[in-house]
Amino acid sequence: MKIVIETPKYSFWKYNKTEKGYEKAFFSPLLTIFNYGFVEGTKSADGMEEDVVVLGPHMPRGSTLKRDTFDGIVKFLDDSIRDDKKIVYISGFHSPVLLAYYFRLYALFKIFLYAFRERRIATCRFEGIEFRKLR
Repeated sequence: MKIVIETPKYSFWKYNKTEKGYEKAFFSPLLTIFNYGFVEGTKSADGMEEDVVVLGPHMPRGSTLKRDTFDGIVKFLDDSIRDDKKIVYISGFHSPVLLAYYFRLYALFKIFLYAFRERRIATCRFEGIEFRKLR
């Protein structure tokens, strides 16, 4: 599988890849503590590609990597739609507690984002992390 990085580690901006390149989707009050991307050629329940959290060193936007398997999954509900994020571990520090804290806060942020941008109440929640055997 080919994974493409949209939002590099340490970014406050969330990006989406479009036909025009990488466009800013929104500004997050949470610093992204991992690289965030998608699996090319897939489709998830929200109509976009499957999301991937890449734990390891900073990777520039547009970077790619190939993987045969994933190292875990972040279970997430975004606007009442299943929006799980696959986990890829490359190297370095990884903490399920820190990731859980991040995604709990991120779910709250998404609720406020829907309320202010679209003037509606949305169901967003973090539902846990499952790690498989890490190298």
